[in-house]
This record gives sequence, structure tokens and C-alpha cells, in this order.
Amino acid sequence: MSVTYIASCKLPTPFGVFDMHGFQEEATQKEHVALTLGNIASPEPILARTHSECLTGDALFSMRCDCGYQLDEALRSIASEGRGILLYLRQEGRGIGLLNKIKAYKFQDEGADTVEANEKLGFAADLRDYSICKPMLEHLGISRIRLMTNNPRKVDSLRQLGIDVVERVSLEVGRNPHNQHYLATKAGKLGHWLTTHQDDEDPAELVVDAQK
Repeated sequence: MSVTYIASCKLPTPFGVFDMHGFQEEATQKEHVALTLGNIASPEPILARTHSECLTGDALFSMRCDCGYQLDEALRSIASEGRGILLYLRQEGRGIGLLNKIKAYKFQDEGADTVEANEKLGFAADLRDYSICKPMLEHLGISRIRLMTNNPRKVDSLRQLGIDVVERVSLEVGRNPHNQHYLATKAGKLGHWLTTHQDDEDPAELVVDAQK
């Protein structure tokens, strides 16, 4: 996928002062950013997160998902380590867009799970395309990463692109009564590496990461 690097600037956050790098997809004109901290040019694998945009979770504090919690924890972890990168990708609603996501939420209000809701709208469960990550990482001189994710598809997709994912780092945060069913669906139907719970107190089976 072809992207154009646009510009970089400083971005002070509650977690630290990051460098923000802007990119634009040539085919779609979508805008994406990378937040970096520390010496990213070092050859050692870098702590990384590829995070798909979630307006409701990232900016509006939604408890229906774990996205905002994961974003905060990823930035906090990068700041704690003193070195890392977060790719913020404009792929709202696992690729279906914000307004379709609202329609999907309406189906979920009526009893559908997150996969069924997408399918009712005529979409696959996950339409995200991670090929945008490779040129962004290449521009920044990064080839080896320690990826913060619970999503096996994301690990596989990046490796197929030639990105050396040397470690999968669990990012399981933000469980609450409003997203219990959502997280159980991600584990059961999408294969995410998550500890599921029958209720707030009793842990069920741990989905083990086979790569660790």
C-alpha cells in the first residue's frame, strides 16, 4: 500500500512527550498517525501497538468495548519503557466506519453480538487492512517489534507483511459489566487471546497464547 509521509511534531500527553508523524494513504486519502517515543532507530525490537480508531472508546469514554482502555494502557506502557511506537489507524468499527458502527450498536442493543451485528449489515466480522503498517514502520526505520495485542489475526497479518513480530505482549484491560459479552464474543468467535469470565467474580477458561 502506498502512503505519503506528511510531517512530524511534538505531542505532549499525560504519559509523556511523544513525536507524532502524519501519513496519508494515496488511494483513499485516509490520514493515519504514528506516535513514537525514545530511540526508535535502535536495532532492538521496539514495544509497539497498532490501534484502530474507535471514536466512541478513545474519545467518548465508551464502556461497550475495551479500545479506549487499550489505547491508554499502550501509551502508558510505552512511556514506562521509555521507547516505543503506536500506529493509530483510521479504521473505525473494525473497518465499517462510524455510522455503520452506530447501526451495528443498535443491533447489539437488540441482542446481536458484535460479529452478528456486522454480518446483519452485510459486512465481514473484521474488514481491517494492516498493510498500511509496513510503509509507516519502514519510513521510521522500524522492522522488529514487540506487539501489544490480544488479536492473533493482527500478529499473523503483520508477519505476512514481512514485519518481524518477535513477541506478543498481552493487552487485556478495561473489562467491565458493559463489555463482558463483547469480550467473550471476541474470544469465542474471533479467537482473541482473552481471559473470559462467566461473571465479574468467577474466571472461566484462559485462552492461552500459543506463541509464548
